[in-house]
Amino acid sequence: MLYDAYQAQSDYLAPMRALADLTRAILGNTQMGPTTNTFFKGMAAGAEIAARARLTHERPDYEIFDALVDGRSVPVLEENSLDTPFGNLLHFRKETNLHQPRVLIVAPMAGHFATLLRHTARTMLNDHDVYITDWKNARDVPLSAGKFGVDDYIDTLIKFFDKMGPGAHVVAVCQPCAALLAAVSIMSETSHRATPCSMTLMAGPVDTSVNQTEVNRLANKHPIEWFEKNLISTVPARYAGAGRRVYPGFLQISAFMSMNLARHWRAHADLYSDLVRGNDKKADAKKKFYDEYLAVSDLPADFYLETVQKIFQEYHLPRGTFLYRGHKVSPAAIRKTALLTVEGEKDDICSVGQTVAAHDLTPGIKPFKKMHYVQPGVGHYGVFSGTKWATQIYPMVRNTILASD
Repeated sequence: MLYDAYQAQSDYLAPMRALADLTRAILGNTQMGPTTNTFFKGMAAGAEIAARARLTHERPDYEIFDALVDGRSVPVLEENSLDTPFGNLLHFRKETNLHQPRVLIVAPMAGHFATLLRHTARTMLNDHDVYITDWKNARDVPLSAGKFGVDDYIDTLIKFFDKMGPGAHVVAVCQPCAALLAAVSIMSETSHRATPCSMTLMAGPVDTSVNQTEVNRLANKHPIEWFEKNLISTVPARYAGAGRRVYPGFLQISAFMSMNLARHWRAHADLYSDLVRGNDKKADAKKKFYDEYLAVSDLPADFYLETVQKIFQEYHLPRGTFLYRGHKVSPAAIRKTALLTVEGEKDDICSVGQTVAAHDLTPGIKPFKKMHYVQPGVGHYGVFSGTKWATQIYPMVRNTILASD
């Protein structure tokens, strides 16, 4: 019922958005003259914001076409290295014979598409051979593909490492840090041939009992049965995944936006002012951000519920009770993989202390192969995107990989 109600509302508002977009096109046509009038420019700006006030459910483009390698620009092509039911191993292949360290970027499966990390990938491409976990929208995955829980997520990561082969490195951003730590633990314990040489965990919830945020408190406000009853819905018949139980992306984005509602209102007020004043560069930057931010992806119900329970409610990893296929996961088994953890000083989603907890869980890693860094002055997204990521955090990631390659 929840998904059907959302879809009905979206269908109902579609003609109004189309009318707003037509109004924007007419009033924004410089050949017709009205845009020289402040009143009409205000109407055009308001119409554009109204037309854009919607969620989309398809993955945006990565828009990575080239990289600077050894002082020269080389083309970048997207190649699907491995296709699995719930996600692809996407390779940003560069037209060069220069050997560079292979790196897997593990993107969150948390309501957005992996394209949210395009700046992360673009920055790393200059010095690395980059792959990314390109997760699919669960509403587009047929029921015949079966269920997808945390164990399946870990299986998929191990398949990706196996495809990439020995000698690769991995960088996880946000939500997947705990699952990646479990995957590398399992691979280390079984002496898997493709166990990564280095592991970077960035702003990820390894131990959410530490320095809890509003996200953690919300997860503990209700029992897991409440989440299943109130937040899990069924994909409508019009989509390929009809009948699949999911945690809808529109609920996740609503929760994220409600945490910083005043900030989003200010951003749209600023966008309106930029459109009226003709500040195209600033307006385009804001529009591009929200095009990405409002592109949402549904999560498989089992994966979402198990993540809430294991990571945010019962703290399985730090308590030593995390199970994979019935087998207890032991991060202490990790010995050869170097570890870097990164946190943002002002992160209100994954606070300082939650990611560095990985160091206490991995006593088998020699001290000289471990490093932790807190970036001053950045929130959650600043850890993996923006100027401070590119100029201050990324050099540490690059050096960790080079020292372990």
